Amino acid sequence: MLSYTLKRLAFAVPTLLVVITISFFLMRAAPGGPFDGERQLPPEIEANLKAAYHLDEPLPMQYLRYMGNLAQGDFGPSFKYKDFSVTELIMQGFPVSLEIGGLAIGLALLIGLPLGVIAALKRNSTIDYLVMSLALGGIAVPNFVIAPIMALVFGVLLGWLPAGGWNGGALPNLVLPVIALSIQQIAYIARMMRASMIETMGSHFIRTARAKGLSEVQVVLRHALRPSLLPVVSYLGPAIAAIVTGSVVIEQIFGIPGIGRYFVQGALNRDYTLVMGTVVFYGALIVLMNLLVDLLYSALDPQIRYND
Repeated sequence: MLSYTLKRLAFAVPTLLVVITISFFLMRAAPGGPFDGERQLPPEIEANLKAAYHLDEPLPMQYLRYMGNLAQGDFGPSFKYKDFSVTELIMQGFPVSLEIGGLAIGLALLIGLPLGVIAALKRNSTIDYLVMSLALGGIAVPNFVIAPIMALVFGVLLGWLPAGGWNGGALPNLVLPVIALSIQQIAYIARMMRASMIETMGSHFIRTARAKGLSEVQVVLRHALRPSLLPVVSYLGPAIAAIVTGSVVIEQIFGIPGIGRYFVQGALNRDYTLVMGTVVFYGALIVLMNLLVDLLYSALDPQIRYND
């Protein structure tokens, strides 16, 4: 298992290099620059700023310099957030995104898994149709539509919850963004769990368990549930990385200072190092989540083994 893990990590390095390289040159190819704005700087000041950040060097030299700093764990300084390094900004935003994302994925699993199981066990019934209709609606309606409606109804019209703001992670400020972020994930998980459970319930080992006289509850909990979780676990790898890294839309709508918000501001301001830092962080997190999913596979399914 250790050898397999090390091999996966070694293969992930070229993938991250490709992502970093493409992102670096795409950022530089975009119109504008970090020091362009409504107020035009004097040429000599702009030249000094570019020299200070090595933006006056040829593009290949900038790339090699950035990769050298990155190899030392240095994401560089932010061009727009003065006196802050990109690492400091990511470390400020990541706990916020982690808290919201962790709560959202936990809520999605808590609701989506039982809904999928119930829909599968009540296949082609009214309950099944109702659950799948709600799931389809959750997938079809994007969160940039759901979030403003929730903020308007529950925050402005009814006044039950804050319509935005972080307030140090207070519970009332968490409710709306967590629910808005989890709705689509609940829908996806419920649909996948239903399909997987239906397939598992038709397997030979389920018929054998029933033939032994086990009750339906025992059949589901002891034999059907664990193998049915495999597709959901596979989906959770990139889903957790995307949610924990921060939903750009949710963080912007509710004014949450997470990584997603920094990414948007960095892209708008042409803050090259901030955008690159979030891309690298996001890519590494996806690699880690996919590796954990593969390792979890072997725990859920005894037939899956990774040879050293």
